[in-house]
Amino acid sequence: MSMLFSLISPLDFVLVCLVAAVAGVIKGMVGFAMPMIMISGLGMILSPELALAGLILPTVLANGVQALRQGWRAALESIRRFRVFLLVGFVFLISSAQLVRVLPASTLLLMLGIPVTGFALIQLLGLRLKLAAPSARVEGGVGAVAGFIGGLSGVWGPPTVMYLTALDTPKAEQIRVQGVIYGLGSIALLAAHLGSGVLNRETLPFSLVLIVPAMLGVQIGARLSDRIDQATFRRATLAVLLVAGLNLVRRALVV
Repeated sequence: MSMLFSLISPLDFVLVCLVAAVAGVIKGMVGFAMPMIMISGLGMILSPELALAGLILPTVLANGVQALRQGWRAALESIRRFRVFLLVGFVFLISSAQLVRVLPASTLLLMLGIPVTGFALIQLLGLRLKLAAPSARVEGGVGAVAGFIGGLSGVWGPPTVMYLTALDTPKAEQIRVQGVIYGLGSIALLAAHLGSGVLNRETLPFSLVLIVPAMLGVQIGARLSDRIDQATFRRATLAVLLVAGLNLVRRALVV
């Protein structure tokens, strides 16, 4: 614990745990947005690198639980169906993860803020992409964008959700597919940032501790999902993400 408080103050630690819990609740309810909320919320309190390190292990565990919710056979079928997305995304994620320690803080903040803001605006305005059928070229392109952004920020949800929505993927399958894609991506992210040095002896305990509030949040969110209008709650979530994304852009411009 003393090592943990050498990184952040006790007050900041409480705020960080609250952010992780809120991210977990939303993840449990709608199946995505945990890394977006964590990187946006933690980015208001911590350095970009520490915020990224903190979200990695909670994201791995939460996505693993979500991916296997309907059994391992269903998860394997999702891997087979979206193999192009996963392979291309993995390559770009590993490559872009090495840029975290090279890019200036202002550039990294901007690259985090713009995708979050753009995704929230697109969804709030009700704009939807429509694809008649899956295309390897389009799937590979979306996977490349998701992987590149994911390696830098731990956030690969926006392009993934837009692609699945464009295919009119049924809700239950979409939640499972998101769990599989995010789960494998988060494992790749873990490996990449063990290599990049973002996750190290000092930051690993911090990420481990955040598993507790995040998974508590996931359990609460899963129980609330049948009782609350998800459409209304999702719009409120997107509004919060929009504010958080704009704040990251503001920070990048005033650094």
